[in-house]
Amino acid sequence: METILAAEHRQRCHAVSDSSQVAAVRRAAVELCTRLGFDDTAAGEVAIAVTEAATNILKHAGHGEILLRPLFQRGVHGLEILALDSGGGIANVAASMADGRSTAGSYGVGLGAMQRLAAEFDIYSAPGRGTAIMMAMWPRGFTDVTPAEAARTAPALHWGAVCLPMHGEDLSGDSWALAHDATSATVMVADGLGHGPLAAQASELAATTIAGEPALPAGTLLQDMHGALRPTRGAAAAVARIDMLGETITFAGVGNIAAHLIAGDDRRQLVSHNGIVGSNMRKVQEFDAPWTESALLVLHSDGINSRWRLEDYPGLVACHPALVAGVLYRDFGRGRDDVTVLVLRDHQGWRP
Repeated sequence: METILAAEHRQRCHAVSDSSQVAAVRRAAVELCTRLGFDDTAAGEVAIAVTEAATNILKHAGHGEILLRPLFQRGVHGLEILALDSGGGIANVAASMADGRSTAGSYGVGLGAMQRLAAEFDIYSAPGRGTAIMMAMWPRGFTDVTPAEAARTAPALHWGAVCLPMHGEDLSGDSWALAHDATSATVMVADGLGHGPLAAQASELAATTIAGEPALPAGTLLQDMHGALRPTRGAAAAVARIDMLGETITFAGVGNIAAHLIAGDDRRQLVSHNGIVGSNMRKVQEFDAPWTESALLVLHSDGINSRWRLEDYPGLVACHPALVAGVLYRDFGRGRDDVTVLVLRDHQGWRP
């Protein structure tokens, strides 16, 4: 199984509310590209994409955020850019993608440039719902593969995550882990008690415990976490095992990690029991549910207000999971807590 840990994909949030911050986020993106091994040409393309995104936020919304996160696939590091604003939104996204079209209510030429530069690009915008843009950027040559090779190495799941510390903290007390192969996946979200380094110690230990033997049943993994976290302050945690061949998902949770399974008009909340993993875990129980190509799994910590409804965002459920995570963070983040949103769907359920 390929294993992805939040600690290796830490996001950085960059506010955009004046022109000096456009330059700051561009520098941060280029510095990250250098650390990830991008050459000068690829880093320059990232700089253009970030500048376009930040400038559009400033011009059309007044303020917003850009989240930068390392990616890793086929042994190569890439970069995800998530641009979020709460402006007036775009009435006709398809028309606004055309170069040369720019009005007070659209983003104009910048969208076309961003789409051409990005290996993966998706956008969600609607009147009154702001705009969210996702771009995945890779070093030159990474995408130069045959269709057969691209199909062979395509991930079994598309996923997106936002994991950020509360304001005033440098390190998030939340963490997540994802391990997957061609037919199955294990996903975990943990929220260490409190904030700061001690909370991070607990949640990241939960993630590395999952990474050790990710193919074990969800309940067993939660029990293993409970033993591993005893020396820490403990955490709320939830684990889901997805069997794509068997078309089932098995879930086990302890504490206040929210889990929602969405398929069409059906939204099912997966049940966690009260307690603290590593301290006071009285009961572990597994729950099964159907997993289909159209299923969308949303896990989040209590840094997100749980009173969200994707029905209020027409078309968002069909977007890349990173956009779903970004919009939930933007509109429902409490602002006074660490926040994690992890969204997954079957690779058949999203088309770029």
